[in-house]
Amino acid sequence: MTKAPFALRGRNPDVLTCIANLSNDEVFTPPEFANRMLDTLAAAWAADHSGANLWTDSTARFLDPFTKSGVFLREITGRLTAGLKDQIPDLQARVTHILTKQVYGIGITQLTSLLARRSVYCSKFANGPHSIVKSFAHEQGNIWFERTEHSWEGGKCRFCGASQRALDRGEDQETHAYAFIHTDDIQTRINDIFGGTMQFDVIIGNPPYQLDDGGFGKSAAPIYHLFVEQAKTLDPRYLIMVTPSRWMAGGKGLDKYRERMLADKRMKAIIDHPKLYEGFPGVKIRGGISYFLWSREHNGPCEVQTIWEGKPTGPAVARHLDAYDVLVRRNEAVPILEKVKAKGEPTLDRRVSSRKPFGFATNFAGKASAARLTDPVKLFANQRVGYVERQDIVVNPQWIDKWKILMTAVQGTSAAVETKFLSKPIIAEPGTACTETYLVAGVFETEQEAQYYARYLKTRLVRFLVSLRKVTQHATRDVYGFVPDLPLNQKWTDSKLYKRYGFTSEEVAFVESQVAEHDGELFDAAAEEDEGDDV
Repeated sequence: MTKAPFALRGRNPDVLTCIANLSNDEVFTPPEFANRMLDTLAAAWAADHSGANLWTDSTARFLDPFTKSGVFLREITGRLTAGLKDQIPDLQARVTHILTKQVYGIGITQLTSLLARRSVYCSKFANGPHSIVKSFAHEQGNIWFERTEHSWEGGKCRFCGASQRALDRGEDQETHAYAFIHTDDIQTRINDIFGGTMQFDVIIGNPPYQLDDGGFGKSAAPIYHLFVEQAKTLDPRYLIMVTPSRWMAGGKGLDKYRERMLADKRMKAIIDHPKLYEGFPGVKIRGGISYFLWSREHNGPCEVQTIWEGKPTGPAVARHLDAYDVLVRRNEAVPILEKVKAKGEPTLDRRVSSRKPFGFATNFAGKASAARLTDPVKLFANQRVGYVERQDIVVNPQWIDKWKILMTAVQGTSAAVETKFLSKPIIAEPGTACTETYLVAGVFETEQEAQYYARYLKTRLVRFLVSLRKVTQHATRDVYGFVPDLPLNQKWTDSKLYKRYGFTSEEVAFVESQVAEHDGELFDAAAEEDEGDDV
């Protein structure tokens, strides 16, 4: 008997390892990564069901509500095909059961829905002559897609926040109005789509990450959190999704989402890939990516594990995610932070300025010369120095004649591993100001205080504590929230700081493995910037 095409394996290469991402909002999941997520899911199912094998359950229902390549549905189908062999010996009957009763998807665009059907049914039409299922009455099968429109209110979509000017562009182009999040009642919508009362045991997938409405990189608004929260309302047994990790400590518009995620005791596991490019090779996602497993029946701490260069950095550690206002990603960092926090000292975020400390944007350079200015103030601008009239400084003018420490508001490189986390401090003498390129990290009466403070910011421990809150290149005031505001009556060094907080030799070694020394002179006015086209 000749086996059906869906049973074939071992082809080299797998076509789903070769396709390129269509855009920054539609990132395809590598098959190997999808299978690691399925392994995590299967292990949790077994632990919660007395060792039962998920792939032998002929009643379990799976939904990928934002399928792109169809990789999750394809790999689930393959596992069920093997697992149900004894229950449904006939191969064709087995596959028909799986694909008509157990595996469901919602395409995010017309193109990706066709690709997903080709991956799962071996045909872009579920009822076509080449489909491995012969009982579907319509071409979509259980991988649904229909064009969805945005709901414009005041120039924005009320569901996803998309710009009407950018995406209200006619029927010949994709709307990027993803059906799963463009509804007030997702359960009713799901029932309508699949023609019955649908309750899913597992919701799994890789949602769109950001709005494709003319923004790019860090300027684009994230939307993956909308898919996560919508999926929770369907009340599956398990929810497992891969998303960017920047929600853990930052991200545009993600504060409330982070708060809810950290407080959700149904979070069972987080597997984190912080190294750039490692989770999804070739895709630049600042802060890395991670996947989480949410379990409806779980009520307790979450197991957190970091993967670095393909291997766990240590065992998973169960901890309460809401111990801090951000998620401390590395388990090894938690006892170090706890020792610092135990002192009860105030933190530097109260000292550091917000963006535009003197009201000037990054692209403002002032005059090239102080000549012809009545009362010139030296202006630190983007990798240059200019001059501006004192009377034109209306934001924080009281800082002009103080000693100041400036730190670049953006710090990062193109490297896959960040090791500096903060720029070198700049001592700005009285009679100076700066543009938005910098933050004013501190204001002082004396040069000595400024010198001591600058040296403190340069220490490895300070930059390590910053790294716990910094997931992108932006070094805003918030990233200083774990750094103690120490008395500036001495030159702080790492050795003094390690002794102050009672670190073990292993903890010191971990800090120094994460943070490199700043080479050369103490202070450097050049900002290390690399905006890039990242996700």
